[in-house]
This record gives sequence, structure tokens and C-alpha cells, in this order.
Amino acid sequence: MPTHVVEKNVTDERGTLLAFVEAQRGGLRRALLGLTDEQAALKPSASELSLGGLVKHAAQAERNWLLLAQGRGEETGHDESKWADGFRLLEGETVAGALAHWEKVAAETEEFIRSVPSLEDTFPLPAAPWFPADSRVSMRWLLLHLIEEFARHAGHADVIRESLDGKTAFELVALASGDEEV
Repeated sequence: MPTHVVEKNVTDERGTLLAFVEAQRGGLRRALLGLTDEQAALKPSASELSLGGLVKHAAQAERNWLLLAQGRGEETGHDESKWADGFRLLEGETVAGALAHWEKVAAETEEFIRSVPSLEDTFPLPAAPWFPADSRVSMRWLLLHLIEEFARHAGHADVIRESLDGKTAFELVALASGDEEV
């Protein structure tokens, strides 16, 4: 990732973890700079991944983890017949809409994490074959998992974007900051 998290006004672990989550969200969002919805839907590799789909997936994944941490269950669950729809923009969905939704989810996540008494507070993992039965994880784990999830997909997004038009993550950071030189 070509940016560094600078801890301005961040004096605790909670704020630091939230800053790193936001930095990884930024890597995904920047990959869409200057693209049309049609370009964001392109799949320029052997993978089925597109930039629009990655952003939609990241927002849905964050929302599901937030709901689980709040004890409200999952919104999308693990229905394999619909799983692929979570990685692509469907008819009527737009990049702008996916980004706006993610912005709301991100604000909800930050508000919730700042409200929990401790990062040691736990919640149960959902019943799924890839999770140990009857396991619980902490709010700290949640934030670290979001960093992991978004970083992985930000890497995918870097490759996809560079395949589309040659723009690298460094160029997109410069573009986002208004700096034309890289």
C-alpha cells in the first residue's frame, strides 16, 4: 500500500486500528477514481473480480461483521447461489451507490467501535464450516479482520486497475490528493 497511516490526534489503540481500517478502505476506493460504471464492471483477468464488485463486497462484508458484533445476525448470510452477486454490481446498482453505502457502513462501524466499553468485548462467530464451532472473537479481532479483508481486496484492486488503464496505486494516491506528479 503506497500510503502511510499518520496518527494525527490518535492516542489510543482503538483510534489507531480504526485509522488502519480506513487506510485500507481508501486503497479500494482510490482504485475507482476516474472510472465509469462500465469500466468498474470490467474483469480484465482470469478472475471474476471487478472493481465495482470488490467495493460492493467490501461494504457488504463490513456490514455483516458489524451486525454480528452488535448481536443482530447477518444481513446476507452464506447462500452460495447468491454469493457471486455480492461481487458484482447488479442491474440498477452503481459505483456511486456502492461507495455511498460503504461510507454509511464505515460511519456506523466507527460509531459502534467507539461506543463499546472494551476492545476485549466479544461476540460469537457465525455457524459456518470455516469457523470453529461455538467460537467468540473480540472487537479487536473484528478490526484486525477488516484490515486483513480490505488489504487483500485492495491488492486485487491494484492489479485490476493497472490492467484496465495502467494506473498504479501510487498514481491514484497522487490523483486523490490533487498532486499531478508521482
